Amino acid sequence: MTLTFGTDGVRGDARNELTAEAVETLGRAAAEVLGAERFAVGRDTRASGPELAEALRRGVQRAGGSAVDLGVVPTPAVARWCDDQQVAGAVVSASHNPWHDNGVKLFAPGGCKLSDEAQHEIERRRGALLDRSGSVATESDDSAAVDGAGATRAGAAQSLAAVPGAALANKARRRHVRSVAESVESRDLDGLRIVVDPANGAAYETAPECLRTLGADVETIHADPDGYNINDGCGSLHPESLQAAVVSSGADAGLAFDGDADRVLAVDHAGALIDGDQILAVCAIDRAERGRLAGNAVVVTVMANLGLRRAMASHGIAVVETPVGDRHVLSALESRGLVLGGEQSGHLIFRDLATTGDGLLTAVQLLDTLKRSGRSLRDLAAAAMTRSPQVQIGVPLPDGPRPSDLEAALGSIAADAAARLGDTGRVLVRPSGTEPLIRVMVEASDPATARSEADRLSATVQAVLSCR
Repeated sequence: MTLTFGTDGVRGDARNELTAEAVETLGRAAAEVLGAERFAVGRDTRASGPELAEALRRGVQRAGGSAVDLGVVPTPAVARWCDDQQVAGAVVSASHNPWHDNGVKLFAPGGCKLSDEAQHEIERRRGALLDRSGSVATESDDSAAVDGAGATRAGAAQSLAAVPGAALANKARRRHVRSVAESVESRDLDGLRIVVDPANGAAYETAPECLRTLGADVETIHADPDGYNINDGCGSLHPESLQAAVVSSGADAGLAFDGDADRVLAVDHAGALIDGDQILAVCAIDRAERGRLAGNAVVVTVMANLGLRRAMASHGIAVVETPVGDRHVLSALESRGLVLGGEQSGHLIFRDLATTGDGLLTAVQLLDTLKRSGRSLRDLAAAAMTRSPQVQIGVPLPDGPRPSDLEAALGSIAADAAARLGDTGRVLVRPSGTEPLIRVMVEASDPATARSEADRLSATVQAVLSCR
């Protein structure tokens, strides 16, 4: 299988694409390119996770390294472990995708996502390994065997490698919960009633535990993973049941995580969804007022709502724009010395508190702001920004390789739509980095115009795809 990095790692159907053999060579290539002798490997709750995580560890070992098993933990918990231990890491997860998909997200030593250059080199190295052996390396492949030096390096890895996986998973989870709880500086969430939907995913234990540690009254839904129900009608992509639960229980807020818990959306007491742009606006304004927004600027992607940009301008907060993907957000934060950025999907990065996007950390920061404000989440979000009408549609890509002229064709389609809207709206048409889709986004002065233009655009994209 050809493994290509998208906006958030490598993904594929674990039933026929992302095989154990493919993941093993990826693990070996990653260890060789990163020069990392020590890896930490975590996973979400998918049925294919144990086999693929073991294959990844096997690949690292074939490169002469040592990989410890953190078990089922949120992606940011693995990143935090990598930061604490100064080791590389990997998470076997397909985030918000359905159960039958899986993937691999990689972290450099220290817990940050890889650069484009590192990802390309891993792709190249993996290809070279396959070309040399003609197939996935086996134990009889002398060129790939771990030699004495490799065995010595593996044996010199941290003593944690000998700790049973369950104990390591508990240690990683406790460390993550403690760090997130400490981020509110001895304050608490006492008096808040919260409904949590961890999407039957990696946060099914950590999110409720952390919020209860901070004193919140917590109710959970969709917190009984069976390997096949991850993201199934629940979580950040399907918050309807959470919205109903918040209203019926009289809760102050709800939290909807995705499968690996690196992002979160919120729900106010009336059941209205609060997206990542609104969460970012709330936290940015609060930090600016407290003098804790370095550079008085935030980083957003091209998908950020026009209302967020206007809200930041009204508060004198600069906006730095990047392509879609948390790696690009993090790169801009680091290069400019900033501390807060994120995506509309709820993938926020508090760089002074973590090395990567963290849904639980984002939730706690939002709830801390909520409690200190003395207002409802509905009022807090409304005061922070007014969303411009926005419609997003995913147009499925046909099977087979993408046409070489696809990007140019999409650019032309988007330009025509932008010309029709003029200064009253905004258009984006781009291939998804995580799913076989073309994403169409339209913002306009009113909902009807946004919907009609989005429908028109998606029909045009569909016609173009059918001709290629």
